[in-house]
Amino acid sequence: MKCNFCERRCDLTAGNSFCGMYREDGGRVVETYPDKWCTYFVSRVESVPFYHAYPGSRSMIIGTAGCNFRCRYCSNGFIACRNPADVQDVMYEFSPEKLVAMAQKLGCHNIVFNVNEPAVSLPSLLRVKAYAKKAGIPMGCLTNGYTTQESTRMMADIFSFVHVGLKGFSNAFYKKYVGVDSIEPILRNIKFFADRCHLEIASPVIEDVNDHELFDIATFIHDIHPHIPWHVFRLLPEHNMKGSVYPNIERMNQALESSRNLLPYVYFHNFVGSDWVNTLCPNCGATVIKRFSLGCSGDQLDEFLAPDNTCINCCTKIAMLGTKVAWDEKSGNIKSGDAKNHTVKEVG
Repeated sequence: MKCNFCERRCDLTAGNSFCGMYREDGGRVVETYPDKWCTYFVSRVESVPFYHAYPGSRSMIIGTAGCNFRCRYCSNGFIACRNPADVQDVMYEFSPEKLVAMAQKLGCHNIVFNVNEPAVSLPSLLRVKAYAKKAGIPMGCLTNGYTTQESTRMMADIFSFVHVGLKGFSNAFYKKYVGVDSIEPILRNIKFFADRCHLEIASPVIEDVNDHELFDIATFIHDIHPHIPWHVFRLLPEHNMKGSVYPNIERMNQALESSRNLLPYVYFHNFVGSDWVNTLCPNCGATVIKRFSLGCSGDQLDEFLAPDNTCINCCTKIAMLGTKVAWDEKSGNIKSGDAKNHTVKEVG
């Protein structure tokens, strides 16, 4: 029996689960470690990063173990690239109901799956979604996008805001640095998410490796919708590339100049004090959201200058899911939005 959660489509009958998180049982694909979590903690949504979803909100960050990629530079390789069987003694076991109750107790406005790939734990996340929906808590995630069409639809049902890592723009890059042969499923799924969820995209840049692909990525995003936020990360390689030279900030920023003519929401961060983490009005260029960058520790909201997600200078609407949320505002009581095609409207 083949697993249908990601495009590796492992033969589970032979016990070959690449991520180590699924197995065959009685003719069904089941989770090997359901409802097991490697972490849970509170952080600002900007640190994920989501810049255009519930700005200022308090997020409960969760993760499990395992991944369907083997990125040579993975910053979370200690949990994503290890055999999940080897880390079960340090995992937390919480029922979906308890996990959501904890998010409420901690005052979280949303739950975000970060740390590893959500596709390896979709049944557990589907159960969490049922309780989160009852509590009025939206869910988001970071994903590498290498999922089957069936799983992608499932993720769009679970998560109202999604951040896809588009790590390069060629099969050659993905084969050498990620360990899969084709980028096509990822491009397909990005287009699907853009039509179903609030979507943001991140591209970690490695100098002299994928920096020449930045404009091609920007063009691809623009052709889907120019208002999709794009985060370009100055990658600080870990795992099997630890010790590699860090990208030159000025050189990378210059490489992004032409991309900014295509996309109004381009961000360049993952280093302390970045000047490219603010949101500018796509019409008049005024600063509508100010943030400050803490480097590897994430980013934080500084000033929100767009009441009702509108530029105070020219009244242009800013692409945003929901509205600004005060850090101490009661969870389950925030305004949501319809982010399809990045047009936002208030719903009851």
